[in-house]
Amino acid sequence: MNLPPFRNEPYTDFAKPENAAKMRAALGRVRAQLGRGYSLIIAGERVETPDKLTSFNPARPTEIVGVHSKATAELAARAVETAHANFSRWSRTPAEKRVEMLLRTAALIRERKYDFNAWLTFEAGKSWIEAEAETAEAIDFCEYYAREMLRLSKPPEVVQMPGERDDFRYLALGAGVIIPPWNFSLAILCGMSVAALVAGNTIIIKPSSETPTVAAIFAETLLEAGFPPESFSLLPGSGSAVGDVLVEHPKTRFVAFTGSRDVGLRINELAARPQKGQIWIKRIVAEMGGKDAIIVDDDCDLDAAVEGVAVSAFGYQGQKCSACSRAIVHERVYDAFLEKLRCVREKSRPAHRKIRNTPWAR
Repeated sequence: MNLPPFRNEPYTDFAKPENAAKMRAALGRVRAQLGRGYSLIIAGERVETPDKLTSFNPARPTEIVGVHSKATAELAARAVETAHANFSRWSRTPAEKRVEMLLRTAALIRERKYDFNAWLTFEAGKSWIEAEAETAEAIDFCEYYAREMLRLSKPPEVVQMPGERDDFRYLALGAGVIIPPWNFSLAILCGMSVAALVAGNTIIIKPSSETPTVAAIFAETLLEAGFPPESFSLLPGSGSAVGDVLVEHPKTRFVAFTGSRDVGLRINELAARPQKGQIWIKRIVAEMGGKDAIIVDDDCDLDAAVEGVAVSAFGYQGQKCSACSRAIVHERVYDAFLEKLRCVREKSRPAHRKIRNTPWAR
């Protein structure tokens, strides 16, 4: 299989009337689907539970986006057992076939980009531009990991020593748990999930309780793209009720998590304790919050630097781990930078409010 070099998915320009019209049409299509019920998915089996998780539009708290069955601890344990049982068969699926499924996933998301944008707008409160960037990132993950899997499926030859026969290959790990955040409920969910699937692992997706509907739509996309039902499960539910069970289960091989520091540390702590029947050390990938800095040197384009800091710090209200939380500015341009940033901030405030000595301006 020969694929063209990776290229980032281009963003849609909503300043063009025809694109804005398509986005409004998608919002109408998605609005007509709000309030639907969604089942748990355990290796293709649809499971209803009496306890429900209701997702609301954060911009209109009375508007229901989706109603989801909530997983129990017993169902969580069952999902891990099922993923472990199905791992052997899925991991033996040829890499090129897994890549084909991933490329179809990218094509489906690309084809329905406006609708995915609309779901993100309704459930995650994203602007059109923020939603578009996230959907494009999900497509990028699919395209990038497809190419990486092709590369990893043909590892380089190793040096053969006299009297030895050496072989080098990458092996899938086993059943994994995917725990994405609410603020990138499509992009990070997609990236962590497809990376594990295309490598031959079976997964259990435990979406954020704030954005389970986006995860349900994504799960249906995986099935439509050809990923077999037994390759993954979707388990919305309370972290306290099912999260610990998924992490501690002796047949869980790895956990991919993005979220807060406290939850990430708890996952590391639980996974580090061997359980009865566990035969390996669990792998943990934990992306947690940090302090992201932008360095502004004295020879830069100051207007571009100010715009970059402002957009990074306040885009999506700063509710993302990549948001700039501190600017390190060269002393020779510090005062000019600060004044320009004040002006940008002033334009974003209501006219009746005055600039104060707020932390962002210090």
